[in-house]
Amino acid sequence: MCTPWLVCIPEKHVAPVENWGKAQSNENFRGAGLHCLAWPVEAIPGTLSLQIQSRDVTVRTKTHDNVFVSVVITIIYKVDEDAPFNAYYKMTDSNSQLSSWVEDAVRGEVPSYTLDSFFESKDRVANRLKERLIQEFSDYGYVLLDCLVTDIDVEYKVKASMNEINATRRLRIATEFKAEGEKIMQLKAAEAQAESKYLNGQGIAGERKAIIDGLKDSVVDFSTEVPGTTNKDVMDLILLTQYFDMLKEVGACANTTKLMMHHGPSAIKELKNQLHKQITMSK
Repeated sequence: MCTPWLVCIPEKHVAPVENWGKAQSNENFRGAGLHCLAWPVEAIPGTLSLQIQSRDVTVRTKTHDNVFVSVVITIIYKVDEDAPFNAYYKMTDSNSQLSSWVEDAVRGEVPSYTLDSFFESKDRVANRLKERLIQEFSDYGYVLLDCLVTDIDVEYKVKASMNEINATRRLRIATEFKAEGEKIMQLKAAEAQAESKYLNGQGIAGERKAIIDGLKDSVVDFSTEVPGTTNKDVMDLILLTQYFDMLKEVGACANTTKLMMHHGPSAIKELKNQLHKQITMSK
């Protein structure tokens, strides 16, 4: 004889109703609320949560360039509300089985990437892992909502080597920029110097032209006012006047020490003879 008894199933849970110890399909599952069962024919062995769950799975594997890494994969999943039978009855330890699937997928995907490309393609790897796992989850009554690569850890020596490589690369780039800057500065300085010399040459040329024009006018005026003088006489007079003006300026400089010497072509030979004579007399 069957005795009715009441069973309350919590919110966001389902429970299988076994008839003489058997649950045949998804129709045998009851949702949240109060249910009346016929004991001992019907019984509820337990409940199954329909809430979204997440799990972190740490997998140690190696990349294509033989660098061992520890990858943390976060899976977000829930029980398929339309097929709870497989989730409850097909696996005795769902946590262990889900972790095994993730580890297998990671070890099948990550070795095709180098360490640098793995860091750069983290989102792509996560999508590929989701594609590999979604069918397996579905076969056992679970819905895989998302799969994330939340951490990539390598050994300290590898980190130090990567930091050194990046530092060297940045130093090389900085050196190239510095050299390029110095090159630009030198080019600009050379252009400025060339422009300065060009302008200076124009100034000297203009100065000389003005001097020549002035001398020309002086020769013409002097020859006109003093009859009988030649152009050579005028030029000699002008040069002599400039020579005395130079001596006057040199003598007017304070604290100046000057040695006035002959500066004609024969002056060197004459100086040599005088020095030789003075040495001979001193002996």
